[in-house]
Amino acid sequence: MYDSVLVATDGSSGTKETLAHATAIARDNDATLHGLYVVDKRLYLAADKDDQDDVRQSLEEEGDIALDDIAVGGEESGLDVVTRMEEGIPHKTIIDYVEEAGVDLVVMGTHGRTGRDRVANLGSVTERVVQNAPVPVLVVHIE
Repeated sequence: MYDSVLVATDGSSGTKETLAHATAIARDNDATLHGLYVVDKRLYLAADKDDQDDVRQSLEEEGDIALDDIAVGGEESGLDVVTRMEEGIPHKTIIDYVEEAGVDLVVMGTHGRTGRDRVANLGSVTERVVQNAPVPVLVVHIE
């Protein structure tokens, strides 16, 4: 049913839970596991000019760690793994990647923020992907 499963990660601690679901589905379907980390350009562009390079580098380092975790987890499960770091607006970049890579299923985590926390986080990337993705999206609730 699925030939290509995408784990979209923000590098948070919930990646392990999300990865566990994605690897199980990919393994059951003999699918390729994709890992995607988006360097949110809005975050480093909002920083002071003097700090932008440092913020960007920090985001890229976080992405390297997150993608390495996905690669190791997928390979330990015997899966073919493709990882990629992109720069952009996360929900748009994830949807573009889905279309370009021919992904059949997106697996993402959510912290279930509501109210003020959600507004402070500029809305939910996961919610925007769910609303706009051309493929099914599995949402894993992260404690």
